Amino acid sequence: MADPSSKGVAVTPELRQYLVGHSLPGSPVREQLMAATLEATGDWAIMQIAEEQGPFLTWLARLLGARRAVEVGTFTGLSALCIAEGLAEDGRLTCFDVNDEYVSVGRPFWARAGVADRIDVVIGPAAETLARFTTDEPLDLVFLDADKGGYRTYYELLLPLVRPGGVVVLDNALYFGEVVTGSTDPDVVAIREVNDHVAADPRVEPVLLNVGDGLLMARRR
Repeated sequence: MADPSSKGVAVTPELRQYLVGHSLPGSPVREQLMAATLEATGDWAIMQIAEEQGPFLTWLARLLGARRAVEVGTFTGLSALCIAEGLAEDGRLTCFDVNDEYVSVGRPFWARAGVADRIDVVIGPAAETLARFTTDEPLDLVFLDADKGGYRTYYELLLPLVRPGGVVVLDNALYFGEVVTGSTDPDVVAIREVNDHVAADPRVEPVLLNVGDGLLMARRR
């Protein structure tokens, strides 16, 4: 009898396109933004979310009926575009990043997709800007995709602002599979530590998904 634990497949480029092709369609602007990101940033384009994560973020925002969302780590704005497309008509997404040069790559594409008026950007060190952040309504969705050493700080600053039933999503939670290799790379160590912290946090219900580079999702109790 086959071992059920052996299920699972590696994501090839062909399989990635199959995943995207059978997921919630988004604006065609997404592909334009991905191309612009590659042209503007070269090898740094790897910092962008995996293509199949985009439909998932839109779907999740719609599932939550999200009106208020926060993203930490915007890069050129693909994840922000996908989240904004899933917000309610009067929804707002606040993006925190340290580099306006990268964010500026995405701004024209947000406008083309018709979601620029839903997105606010705060530039500066996230630990400082988040500490000053206030919201007129509880947060429905938080997406963390910034410096790995800062994840736990950002999580602790934002979780109290999340409504019961709201969700915090941490990207790169598998870090290219390095979380189980014994790697001492500081980013890998930081990811392991925050994964352990969230998994043991009684305030949330966590699930770790093998989507893209890993998504650790924590639903606030």
